[in-house]
Amino acid sequence: MKRRDFIKKFPLVAGMPFAIGGVPVKLYAEQNTYTRMAAGSTNDNVLIILQLHGGNDGLNTLIPIEQYDQYYSRRANIAIPANNSVRKVIPLDSTLPTPDQVGLHPDMNAVKELYDQGRVKIIQGVSYKNNNGSHFRGRDIWFMGGGFNDYYSSGWVGRYLQNEYAPQQYPDDFPNTSMLDPLAIELGSDVSLIFHQEGNIPTSISLGSDPVAFANLVDQLNGFDDEGIDPRGKPPVSLDNSPYGKELNWILNLEDKSEDYAQRLLEVYENSGTTSITYPETYPFNAPTGNLRNTLSPQLQLIARLLDGGGSGLGVKTKVFLVKLGGFDTHATQVESYDPTMGVHASKLYHISSAMKAFQEDLRARGIEDRVLTVTTSEFGRRISSNGSFGTDHGTGAPLFIFGQGVIPGVIGTNPDLSPENGNVPMQYDYRQVYANILLDWMGVEKETINNDVFYGNFIDGPKEDGGVYEKLPIAGDGVTGFEEFVANKYFIESLYPNPAVDEAVLSFHINTELQVFITIMDAKGRIMKKIVKKGLQAGAHRIKLDVNDLKTGLYVCEFQAGIYKETKKLIIRK
Repeated sequence: MKRRDFIKKFPLVAGMPFAIGGVPVKLYAEQNTYTRMAAGSTNDNVLIILQLHGGNDGLNTLIPIEQYDQYYSRRANIAIPANNSVRKVIPLDSTLPTPDQVGLHPDMNAVKELYDQGRVKIIQGVSYKNNNGSHFRGRDIWFMGGGFNDYYSSGWVGRYLQNEYAPQQYPDDFPNTSMLDPLAIELGSDVSLIFHQEGNIPTSISLGSDPVAFANLVDQLNGFDDEGIDPRGKPPVSLDNSPYGKELNWILNLEDKSEDYAQRLLEVYENSGTTSITYPETYPFNAPTGNLRNTLSPQLQLIARLLDGGGSGLGVKTKVFLVKLGGFDTHATQVESYDPTMGVHASKLYHISSAMKAFQEDLRARGIEDRVLTVTTSEFGRRISSNGSFGTDHGTGAPLFIFGQGVIPGVIGTNPDLSPENGNVPMQYDYRQVYANILLDWMGVEKETINNDVFYGNFIDGPKEDGGVYEKLPIAGDGVTGFEEFVANKYFIESLYPNPAVDEAVLSFHINTELQVFITIMDAKGRIMKKIVKKGLQAGAHRIKLDVNDLKTGLYVCEFQAGIYKETKKLIIRK
């Protein structure tokens, strides 16, 4: 290969993302002294950051039920119907305090299902102080992990990774036998600040179509044959320490790294079987051209496949992934003029909801669901009032969603004040407070490291600039205790009375969503004696009479099933 051809082609490998399974991928490392990078992570947990590019409208994502009249009055032309509609607000959790009652957009049924399975955490009013509503500046602030007047050249994930691993040099020592994989992977074509380290620019590798084509491309970068000095066109050894020699050595070293990473990811990808789970591909309703295809699904599907790697710990050990879904800058036609539940925003919420549900099912089927946590991010929310173009303008606070088996499920925060004097959704929680608690409880990072080396301040339980103290947020746990407690508070039998019963007993219970309820009475040997199905029960408390007049004296079991929840009670019948 001619040197000029190499220089032209090399940026395709070193300066842009490549693709696996048709998804553009970026591999992050550091140019010079990427310290503490060996496989020294304290756990194998993985964090996925889902960027909602453009500023998501939180008020049409998470609708304030108890403030619905004010909500409707401030945005009547785009408000999601509460009643008298097939497509209406989905009540989230009837057990939340009255002021905190919220509902989901009608295209977020899958998020409701995940919530009821204990796999969703929602945090209200996430932002940063003095949010100026700028796309570029706002995104930089969220990515760098600073405040409105900070200008860091590094990102918070980059600083976390730099402090997470034992000291080794990149690229000299990587990849190695203990760490074959990139520490972070970005899916998409941008180079995001979030992975930068101080004084270093992340490198990336690019391909247009698939891992096989990428491997073939890298294979072509096997040196130069036009110099007659070195197979790779290197200058004489005497020039190694010259600026030219150092630069070329660095480029050729990156070539080697690109080849190593390409072969490794190709191997993992090919060894990992295709999923049995069906990921959603398109939006099933009306949406403008360009919004029908679910571009999040292939990104998540690829991550599941790379993490699996064929099972038994053969997948990549990459710690952080960044995935993206655009189209949230909805100044105009956020909704369709004839139906506020349809349109661009609806399709995006459906894509998130349905893709995340498939992703969780895929991870569960592969046996790795307990390792992965996904958190959404968006540079800002939208203003409370809609505009005359069936859209919304740049705002401040918005809800943040966290998905995974490891979340402590529920809702943190309360509904915003939608009084006419308020133009924006106020901040309740600093975004760094959320990320700091994720690093602490999920990624296992020491509190001192988070405070001193990642966020340059104590956003876990330290003092706030304007008074008060940051509260510890219950975001991530072991994925078992939190779920059991969550479900026990949402679905339960209150009583089975009278017991003993003669002719009739009353089963009192509570459910947290509209669904079918199955009640089965079995004898002591497990034989079904009666089966009662109650369809379409609303969320809340219910009482159902059980006719046991035809049952003989004896010990029975009453089984109550609502969705994934099942509970049994002993029932004694005496004649």
